[in-house]
Amino acid sequence: LVSFFVAVKICSSSDALKKEPYSKKDTGTKIHWKPDLEVFTDIDIQPEYFLDIMKRQAIVNAGIEFVFRNQNGKSFDTTSYNYVNGIVDHVAEVVGENGLSSIQHWETEVKTRDRDDKPEYKCKMDISVAFSNKVHLTEYYHNSSWLEHGGAPDKAVRNAFVYQIDSYLKQNNKYNKTESKIKYDDVEDSLVCVISSFSSVSSYENQTKKAVTNKGIQDAMTAFLRQSLEVYFIENPLEAEKICEQVLINKRSRENAEKTRQDRKSTRLNSSHRT
Repeated sequence: LVSFFVAVKICSSSDALKKEPYSKKDTGTKIHWKPDLEVFTDIDIQPEYFLDIMKRQAIVNAGIEFVFRNQNGKSFDTTSYNYVNGIVDHVAEVVGENGLSSIQHWETEVKTRDRDDKPEYKCKMDISVAFSNKVHLTEYYHNSSWLEHGGAPDKAVRNAFVYQIDSYLKQNNKYNKTESKIKYDDVEDSLVCVISSFSSVSSYENQTKKAVTNKGIQDAMTAFLRQSLEVYFIENPLEAEKICEQVLINKRSRENAEKTRQDRKSTRLNSSHRT
């Protein structure tokens, strides 16, 4: 038997001091369900499944505590998640002591449309970004649901980060004369980015809702990320230099590894021909 409940928690300790003690009756909804063996071949749902879902919901619902109680005999094992500052706390958790930069938090709400003949709709973006030479992570959420395959947000991140970092490297003469430009792989190796977006119109890749496909969301997010990164680099020149030089190191390491693999392949082929 698995049971769990959600409790609201004050977002900060300073706010908590201003609040009167809670004395009202608790309210909420309890849902009991049992998988149908005629439909499901395996109904042994492990606690890790629930823990993953609840952690992700805590990440995108700042200040709400999610408590998971798993019955173990006559007692309950309890796990709780509460990200007071939402995705910012999650990025800080991932980066830990391995940060190459400070953690940035960008928010905006815009009106966009998927095509010229389609109506406008609102899109809200909540973005937290940091860089590291030890860890990397990109996670996308839309309307509180985790987008395992990303879709529009992933395309926006790929476009904006490569564009802005490449622009910085060119403007500051960081490339060698005949050197090729960076790829997203070089950025991704050092990027910790979590995006939570909301929109009043959403189009998904399929029924599993693992990727959102709205062109309007992609365009709006690309423009906002480019602008935010440009301002961040201008206002934080030392961090910008560290970030872009690390991306350049990633690029050259990747190219050297590719060259080594190619050389080894050529050597093996030559050896087999001689044999």
